[in-house]
Amino acid sequence: MKALIVGTGGVGQSIAAIAKRRDPAGEWLEKMVMADYDFARAKDFCARLGDRRFVPEQTDAGDPDGVAALAAKHGVDIICNLCAPNFNPPLLQAALKARTHYLDTAMTLSEPHPTDPFHKCGKKLGDDEYALDGDFKAIGKYALAGFGVEPGMADYFARYAADHLFDEIDEIGIRDGSNLEIPGAKGISFGFSIWTTIEECNNPAIVYENGEVHTIEPFAELEKFWLPEGIGEVEVGHVEHEEVVQIAHNADRLKGVKKATFKYALGDEFMQAMEIFRSLNLDKKEKIKVGDVMVAPRDVIAAAAPDPNEIGKQYVGKTAAGTCVIGKKDGMERKVYLYQVADNKECLETVGVQVVTAQTGFTPVITMELLAKGSLGSKPGDPKAGVQNPEAFNADEYVALMPKVGFPGGLLEMESEYKITHDRQALLDAAK
Repeated sequence: MKALIVGTGGVGQSIAAIAKRRDPAGEWLEKMVMADYDFARAKDFCARLGDRRFVPEQTDAGDPDGVAALAAKHGVDIICNLCAPNFNPPLLQAALKARTHYLDTAMTLSEPHPTDPFHKCGKKLGDDEYALDGDFKAIGKYALAGFGVEPGMADYFARYAADHLFDEIDEIGIRDGSNLEIPGAKGISFGFSIWTTIEECNNPAIVYENGEVHTIEPFAELEKFWLPEGIGEVEVGHVEHEEVVQIAHNADRLKGVKKATFKYALGDEFMQAMEIFRSLNLDKKEKIKVGDVMVAPRDVIAAAAPDPNEIGKQYVGKTAAGTCVIGKKDGMERKVYLYQVADNKECLETVGVQVVTAQTGFTPVITMELLAKGSLGSKPGDPKAGVQNPEAFNADEYVALMPKVGFPGGLLEMESEYKITHDRQALLDAAK
């Protein structure tokens, strides 16, 4: 496998570090080209890795011809997009031009309904990406869409639950939260891409129900959710996220799931900050004139706020990401939470990046290993090409590899919100 990583920020670095640790002898990873607009950053990172398989390059993610030429130069098998999702369109085109596989961790952006944004969908997350399905099938390659942690791991979990834990599924709810804090710090901080966080927290949230996706106000329907491994109770609310669309797109593979939601624990202070940004139009990505300069308000916030990759190193605590599934097994009601918990201190020591970006990086590595070894798409019913989400693939080998890359999964059998049984390693055993 030869891979081109476009974007050597926190997630790109996480992927490289995890891949190096997972495959030190080059059993499946022959080369990983680390490309960035800032060549110095890519060069410095590759030097720190100290492995000749990791090669720095300069590229512009907005230039599909340039990225395709770079892919051809190194003969890569896959282009991995670790940039903000506004770069998905040119990088999808780069993969088509280079005739390679493609992978991203977030799908193409939505556009709110022009007159009724909190009840009706305009352009949905992923619509522009799914539209290229025929193009990728024509070249016999995958566009692996939404293969991070959320979306990504959470979607593999949905498929795993459908295949092994349920006979019928009523609801799949992605639930995410943490107890991360910076001791002594006041105010909010961004643990992930500032641009993307503002996008998903200020757009209308989405829900899949009764066979269609509809919108709802961001942070609506707050509820308490209990997270494992010492995190405890958090308050979660609706946020726009790809899992809802991906689950809807793959409902036939998920026991005909009737409802899908994404709820995230942001905290009162963070939600208030997002509401202030929205009320002042500071969340907007359209450029306005400030003096003699045209600038997008969101870009100003992203430039002014502390870098998530650096401030994240100060966090203390853990973050949980996972998939709550409700349905029936053998005629009995069942509710489970499949999850992964990562600790910031541990991620800094083993991966070299803060926890949120480290957790986002392991699914692309596992997926590339499966693709390189011929396992991805090899099971009956698996697609052979086209724009595909994790739900499209048998998830057994993915789940089996999670502990081997240092991010083991867990399973909570939830008898009620607070009466549970817990075994972090039970995820693998649940299918037996």
